[in-house]
Amino acid sequence: MNAAKVMSDSAVITWRNVMNVRRNPDWLLGATAFPIMFVLLFAYVFGNAIGGAGGGGASYREFLIAGIFAQTVAFNSSYTVIGFANDLQKGIIDRFRSLPMSRLAVLVGRTTADQVLSVVVLLVMTVCGLLIGWRIHSGFVDALLGYLMILLFAFALSWVGAYIGLVARSVEVANSAGLIWMFPLTFISSAFVPQESLPGVLGSIADWNPFTAAVNATRRLFGNESPAGWPEPSGWPAENAALYAILSCVVIIAIFAPLATARYSRVST
Repeated sequence: MNAAKVMSDSAVITWRNVMNVRRNPDWLLGATAFPIMFVLLFAYVFGNAIGGAGGGGASYREFLIAGIFAQTVAFNSSYTVIGFANDLQKGIIDRFRSLPMSRLAVLVGRTTADQVLSVVVLLVMTVCGLLIGWRIHSGFVDALLGYLMILLFAFALSWVGAYIGLVARSVEVANSAGLIWMFPLTFISSAFVPQESLPGVLGSIADWNPFTAAVNATRRLFGNESPAGWPEPSGWPAENAALYAILSCVVIIAIFAPLATARYSRVST
């Protein structure tokens, strides 16, 4: 099947999934309400305590937003998980497999539609960040690259979500499986605290965590520095955060895209 056919089929599936979000606005509400609560919680409840020792809550809020962006798109991959599990349970995947369409199109259409959701959510989170005092201190190109870094990371994680959704036996299982691995990924990182402050093995995990690299790279592209007095991250992953984040995304996609495609070829209700 040629590339044009794959792209055409993928566009149809993408549109179908975007329309599902439009018909179920509670998905969009859930995708935005959760990160907004995290912003308010960390900026105003924990901000002075966490950031106070390093320049106060205002500087901590600038440190925080890149982590919230990355966490938001990471948790949005759970919608990929639930979407596939729901289509499996309802027999829609069987319907797709019976049609003369590319197997890859169903997967690409799902992951691309979730990118559209991530773009909308990032726009909402940008407004929220600006309202609490966050600012971008770099040029337009660097700022754009920062957003693209977050979206690349979201796209990579959506392939992990696609595989989990196709493996899950029910929507209920998918709901748990799509979230449980997100907590260590996002919290053992530099999203909310400097990675150098994490003790022992947790610090080593945070150093090499792709999530940390994506957050650090985005902060630098936005020109958001750590609060004064905070330790600067060191080591190869920190010094080459953008490169490491991109390589990690490529590796994640290279592993999970074939796994998800193979699973889609075998799965049935």
